[in-house]
This record gives sequence, structure tokens and C-alpha cells, in this order.
Amino acid sequence: MKNDTATKMKELKQRQHTPLNTPTDLPATGTRDIAGAMNAILADVFALYLKTKNFHWHLSGPHFRDYHLLFDEQAEQIFAMTDPIAERLRKIGESTIRSIGQISHLQRVLDNEAEYVDPEDMLAELCEDNKTLAARLREAHDLCDEHRDVATASLIEVWIDETERRTWFLFESSQREMTSGH
Repeated sequence: MKNDTATKMKELKQRQHTPLNTPTDLPATGTRDIAGAMNAILADVFALYLKTKNFHWHLSGPHFRDYHLLFDEQAEQIFAMTDPIAERLRKIGESTIRSIGQISHLQRVLDNEAEYVDPEDMLAELCEDNKTLAARLREAHDLCDEHRDVATASLIEVWIDETERRTWFLFESSQREMTSGH
């Protein structure tokens, strides 16, 4: 009985030292590189989600309903990326973001805390942020290819397509603002 307890205690101590060490056949240097890139993207995704919701909540003007619904739909799609990114990192034996403070440290998408933003500027800013996110996703995809992480690369391909669609819709919506209203 005493030997059983000692063995269990030893196993417990060992698990405490490597509690999140999920096994993978990917090399440790590869998973670290991928985690670094994807955690920065995750921070950008959270920042873009909040900016999109901010604009959704603080919108005013003649196209209120259209933009309000567009921003809400896009925010949902952006937020839907967060869990798969974080879980993918866990699947390859790495950790992910743990706090808002860590997000603010890693994010590259700039916050917009202005009291009022014109709808045209909202569209342009979100369009540029999504375009930049697509470029960063492509960079991460290249990194995944380099380390033969086809599963993360596959997810990224879908997110690039979704991000390009958001960029397209934001761009086209901004064209309506810059024309005679047709």
C-alpha cells in the first residue's frame, strides 16, 4: 500500500512538471515557432473582434442598419476563429493566450478608442485591418508549411478565405459611401 502511494505521488509530481505537454510528431522548434506566430494572430483576432463590435455598437448614420448587421456578422465570424486557434496550439503541445494583458502585449491590430468614428472611416479601418490579417495568416501558413504542420495550414486557408471575404464586403460597402449613394 505504501509503495502504491509513493508511485502515485511520483506520477503526480511528474505530471505537474509537464501538465500541458501534449505529444506530437512535429519538432519542438517547429511547434514553438508556430505557437509564436499563431498566438500573435490570436491576439490580433481578439483585437479585431473587439474593434468590430466597438464599431457595431457606436455606429450612426444613414446606413446604420446595413453596417450594424454587417459588423455584427463579421464580429461573429472573427470570434469563431479564437477557439480553433487556441485548441490547435494545445494539440501541438504548446500553450496559448491566458489573459487580456497578454493579448494587449501581442496584438498588432491597433485599438480605436475614439469617441466617434465616421462610418466611412470604420469601413476603411476594418478593411485595412482584415487585409493585414490575411497577410499575417499567409505568413503563418508559410511557417506551417516549413514545419510540415498541414493541419494548422489547412485551418489557416479557411481563415484567409473568410478574411478576404470580409475585406471584400467592407471595401464594396465603402464604395457606396464614396459614390453618389447608388
